[in-house]
Amino acid sequence: MNIHEYQGKEILRSYGVAVPNGKVAFSVEEAVEAAKELGTQVCVVKAQIHAGGRGKAGGVKVAKNLDEVRTYAEEILGKTLITHQTGPQGKEVKRLLIEEGCDIQKEYYIGLVLDRATSKVVLMASEEGGTEIEEVAEATPEKIFKEYIDPVTGLMPYQARRVAFNINIPAKLVNKAVKFMMGLYTAFVEKDASIAEINPLVVTGDGNVMALDAKLNFDSNALYRHSDIMEYRDLEEEDAKEIEASKYDLSYISLDGNIGCMVNGAGLAMATMDIIKHYSGDPANFLDVGGGATAEKVTEAFKIILSDEKVKGIFVNIFGGIMKCDIIATGVVEAAKQLGLSVPLVVRLEGTNVDLGKKILNESGLNIVAAESMADGAQKIVELVGK
Repeated sequence: MNIHEYQGKEILRSYGVAVPNGKVAFSVEEAVEAAKELGTQVCVVKAQIHAGGRGKAGGVKVAKNLDEVRTYAEEILGKTLITHQTGPQGKEVKRLLIEEGCDIQKEYYIGLVLDRATSKVVLMASEEGGTEIEEVAEATPEKIFKEYIDPVTGLMPYQARRVAFNINIPAKLVNKAVKFMMGLYTAFVEKDASIAEINPLVVTGDGNVMALDAKLNFDSNALYRHSDIMEYRDLEEEDAKEIEASKYDLSYISLDGNIGCMVNGAGLAMATMDIIKHYSGDPANFLDVGGGATAEKVTEAFKIILSDEKVKGIFVNIFGGIMKCDIIATGVVEAAKQLGLSVPLVVRLEGTNVDLGKKILNESGLNIVAAESMADGAQKIVELVGK
């Protein structure tokens, strides 16, 4: 789950991590009032959307007086920002962060992420702050430093100190940088974060080390124990189809193609998307109905797939283990009848109760194309959609 920058900073502040003072605003008047309350000569007006690259898209402006705050707020609120993370459709700005200006002396990058190869949290840092870490990794990989954190001991002060020296934090501010990193790590672990990215971390003229930006993502599987984090959820920033899928415990992610996929098992779902691409098709979604789906769940999955106007055909690819093929078949038939299915439908069933499942499909009276294998199914749906 993603949250907004100002929400991430609220969390970090509670862990003793230094962040600039700021206030959220949902209207131009609230933005001006927030700037008045901050009382600083310079304010930053920042668009709040669940995407990076806001500055390059015109979503971050430095205001030197209240008139400029009003002008920038009017300009940004309601604007659709298109960044490298939003896709071409962009995201509409519905809230702003009004933040006090900082006397920035130097920008750095600090990030925490789970390294799956070592099963450890890794602290990454670079003195190339304000730049996307992917660009730094490509152009100057030697400027990225990593510390792998033992889950038993947690981040040790000597590791944080080593990072601070490696990225050339001024010697007199190393202790503040260490405190910053230790607080960031504690927040990351205690809140079950999956990413904590501070870009940039800045050193200011008055000797502070603080997070000028904050991107925090959280493990959805751990949200049941973090009601405070759940309160930060902004449904308007999420795909409506993905929200609907979560109500039925379906794993669904929207993509840009036109072939809807309904599969059981994450690995099989990814393989299905790959083989559709292999045959020059484009999957419209990742959808894993899971191992214990009911006919009702399958019906809802179908509805969600068909709610995507881009979908021109559907490929159902089920390997019945725990999931029984007759349950899937019943759900497919029920959904097709309810929705008046008009797009091509290819179904490949294999595994538990496969003969019964095929019988249900064959006797449904619906125009369903049977596939003998995953490759056969992928070829057929690509051909049908292409007609």
